[in-house]
Amino acid sequence: MNTEYRYIFEKGSKKHNCPECSKKRFVRYIDRETGNYLPEQYGRCDRESKCGYFLNPYKNGYVKAIWEQEQGNITDWKPRQPKPKKNPINKPKRAFIPLEVFKRTCAGYEQNTFIQNLLQRVPFPFEIGDIEKVVSFYHLGTVQNGYRKGANTFPFIDVQGNIRAIQVKQFDQQNHTTGTDFLHSIIQKHHVSSNKPLPEWLEAYNKNETKVSCLFGEHLLRKYPYNPVVLVEAPKTAIYSTLYFGFPEQPSNLLWLAVYNLSSLNLNKCQALKGRNVYLFPDLSKDGKAFELWSNKAAEIQKRLQGTYFHVSDLLEQLAPQQDKEQGKDIADYLIKQDWRLFRKQDIKEASQPEPEPVETPTREKSEKSEAQKKTFFSQPEPLPKVEVFQTEPIKEQSENWGNNIAEFETFFAGIELPTQPVKLNGCSTIKDCTLFIESHFATVKANNGKQTFLPYLNRLQELKQVLTLNSN
Repeated sequence: MNTEYRYIFEKGSKKHNCPECSKKRFVRYIDRETGNYLPEQYGRCDRESKCGYFLNPYKNGYVKAIWEQEQGNITDWKPRQPKPKKNPINKPKRAFIPLEVFKRTCAGYEQNTFIQNLLQRVPFPFEIGDIEKVVSFYHLGTVQNGYRKGANTFPFIDVQGNIRAIQVKQFDQQNHTTGTDFLHSIIQKHHVSSNKPLPEWLEAYNKNETKVSCLFGEHLLRKYPYNPVVLVEAPKTAIYSTLYFGFPEQPSNLLWLAVYNLSSLNLNKCQALKGRNVYLFPDLSKDGKAFELWSNKAAEIQKRLQGTYFHVSDLLEQLAPQQDKEQGKDIADYLIKQDWRLFRKQDIKEASQPEPEPVETPTREKSEKSEAQKKTFFSQPEPLPKVEVFQTEPIKEQSENWGNNIAEFETFFAGIELPTQPVKLNGCSTIKDCTLFIESHFATVKANNGKQTFLPYLNRLQELKQVLTLNSN
């Protein structure tokens, strides 16, 4: 019995635009006898999970109607017309703040309290060249009139250069926040109070579900594609940290970004960080709730961003006094009390590995040591500890590949029982999952063997090896 069908899917790799989703993933039916296509609505979209369009000519009467027509019978059957294209979400396209609106903030720095504080009123004023550089780097601006006159503007600009939001913060002469707003909200209030219609861009912008939908400083990621990234909560903290630790002029230098606030760390914002090595410094909080929240979120995000590794620093949690935790202080609160010149003199790469603490330490000795650490870290005359995340003795740069190093590390890690508990890698990062850490780092160094910008990944494997070796002795 002949079971061959007259109408079949077109063979080969040729694809057409789907009548449902418009993607070029549609396979059409052809007539084997004539070699002609059936009407364009008959076929199947390959995007089964995202579209699922499939119109079978054998199931809707088309084949029977054609057969009757060929037999000379009259039929009033008509082929099904393509469905109108639909928007499954019916969500309006995201609107951005116009460039001309943003440009109006890029002036008036002489009346900008935040900027003038950094130049004159902080314990250790910065040089004008550094302030000009950080203003240009993050596109800081000023509200020049109205009830927020003198406030600083922090623009959230995405990797494509779109201005997603402009946060407005007012500061006192100690650079403590006294008021928070958004530029679009200020403009809207002005138009409403003046009985003026809102600009078209603002009408569209107000329809956005979220306003702060990217990272502060995200626009810098393309310019500095290899630098390790540090995430903090507030833009102000990112500014302070950049002024203290320096600009990302070398691939090993830190690039400081901000998420906006504690609850804003999420997968959508972190998509721009895919493939990066990311360090997180959450603010302090009573009972460590902020640290716990970011640790959990970072673990979830890391699972969904292939090739990305998140390190949540517990530096502040370990050293801060309870009073500071209850006040919710962040790293900027400690940095600003220190002389930034001490930080510029530090060569992080050449810093030595701190001595491991003894396995057993008397309680009193531990207490005295803890108090001494707190006094050193949180009192004004002493600088912050060096960022130990890069304090391993690095593998030297070499022209050949890293085959020998990789083989050595693979043999070592395969021959030991990996801890199931978190491992403190250094002074400001803790590994939550050793297996995941090792797998992600091996994948990175193997895929980028010999590329010096990825050398920190190899160095971190060496650092973990040293830590595990010390712990086993």
